Amino acid sequence: MGIVAHVDAGKTSLTERLLHAAGVIDRVGRVDDGNTQTDSMDLERRRGITIRSAVVSFELDDLTVNLIDTPGHSDFIAEVERALSVLDGAVLVISAVEGVQVQTRLLMRTLQRLRIPTLLFVNKIDRLGARYDDLLADIGRLLTPAYVPMGSVAGLGSRAARFTPFPPGGQELGELLAENNDEFLARYLDDALVPADYVAELRRQAGTAQVHPVYFGSAMTGIGVAELISGIRSWLPRAEGAAADPLRARVFKVERGAAGQKIASARVFAGSLPARSYVDVHPSAGPSYQARPSAVELFSRGSRQSVDHAEAGQIVALRGLKDIRIGDQLGVRVDGVGQLFAPPTLETVVSARDRVKLFQALTQLAEQDPLIRVRKADDLTVSLYGEVQKEVVASLLESEYGLAVDFSETSPIHVERLNGVGTAYREMGAPDNPWTATVGFRVSPSDSGVDYSIESELGALPRAFHTAIEETVRLTLQQGLYGWEIPDVQVAVTHTGYDSATTVAADFRRLVPLVLMQALANAGTTVHEPVHHFELDVPADSLARVLSLLAESRAVVGAATLLP
Repeated sequence: MGIVAHVDAGKTSLTERLLHAAGVIDRVGRVDDGNTQTDSMDLERRRGITIRSAVVSFELDDLTVNLIDTPGHSDFIAEVERALSVLDGAVLVISAVEGVQVQTRLLMRTLQRLRIPTLLFVNKIDRLGARYDDLLADIGRLLTPAYVPMGSVAGLGSRAARFTPFPPGGQELGELLAENNDEFLARYLDDALVPADYVAELRRQAGTAQVHPVYFGSAMTGIGVAELISGIRSWLPRAEGAAADPLRARVFKVERGAAGQKIASARVFAGSLPARSYVDVHPSAGPSYQARPSAVELFSRGSRQSVDHAEAGQIVALRGLKDIRIGDQLGVRVDGVGQLFAPPTLETVVSARDRVKLFQALTQLAEQDPLIRVRKADDLTVSLYGEVQKEVVASLLESEYGLAVDFSETSPIHVERLNGVGTAYREMGAPDNPWTATVGFRVSPSDSGVDYSIESELGALPRAFHTAIEETVRLTLQQGLYGWEIPDVQVAVTHTGYDSATTVAADFRRLVPLVLMQALANAGTTVHEPVHHFELDVPADSLARVLSLLAESRAVVGAATLLP
């Protein structure tokens, strides 16, 4: 289960309250005091914001809940995206005072796209300015019309605020549920339903993300939290998958331990994941391989415990996988959902006295956040979502690596796209080829991503050489003819050759960039700047001025709608 929200909605405080209610902690921590369970980084405690997703586990009677607390700031949306890929259900937290924010709408839209069953928790009902009716109207207008208020609030906006659950049934609930079930509609019209029928149908529709129960409360005082816990038990679906099925797992987080070793967090969807046994690893980019985790640790009651194996439905920490990356799949490969949020479109030059140490540190940070793309040319550049993320990167480099760094002004990231088809080929023994290897490529435009294929005879080359070719191709495409990444291209290997006595993988790693760049030059590339698609909500009397400003920025306005 994930807890997601816009910044300062109170999701980490809600996590603390849930852990306290489950008996995992004796005292509820406070974000302002820096003593919460999930904000474990020193930087998180100092700034009072969540930067990295964190996993905690607790028991609700016979139900084990693996909870992922995610960042709320938009600069760390990539952390949220990785968490969403492993969820069975979610709780979307909304502030009763600030209401539905841009980030709230973005998160809800993504949860709906993935059909993740989602409960809404309206927090801070004890704060001055808290709203009920108006906020429900905003939820229906901006998030989803399929919402179900689960109770009423008395004493709104005061410390005496209380949440009282509604009994099951009623006209509004009946009409909403009837929209998705003709049989339920017929019984509703015949007045043949009892409260248990409403509960059963709400459980079915909430569990399939057709409707979304809404709870009100306060994470600071605990108001409404017991009712939310009851909702988690009642409306969110249990994990599917069986231990007897083939292994299927996904890595959604990578961090470094105290000794510098990699620790990967993974969700097991099906099968069994054993410690000290080889499993198939399928990277999001690159060839598959086998690896053996030296330890499997299960999240349990706020800590981790070593186990012999993990089973379907569990979230585990894996040690000993030195090449593991976020997004890698273990066991059986399945199609992913693709990228959910727009990638970063800003980059900045990073400089420090020790350039080698800086590159190593940035490379390790990129393991934890793959969208922090490190480009190494005359300068070291990293891609970012915004200024807050830049401040966080600077703080991490100083606190964890002892590096004082300077950043340039952020600038837009450009990409290169192919103009046509290009080929290139260099044969072993030719005057322009000093390496004992033969390779040829054909490159052509692609709609999405790097499409790598082999047209030469597959068995004619050892696997290690094929791996060297593919890895070098993907690395070379990070900097095209004009120094920008080529994200969308079809690359076909048309020729390969080697000398069984003398050729090593390094021959291909040195030759591939030259031949591939020649093929790209023959195809030609054009540099493109980023284009953003966005929605603006503005007061009606400001519309003319806003449209004028957009026109000055060469924006293309699709439509303008006047809301009541």
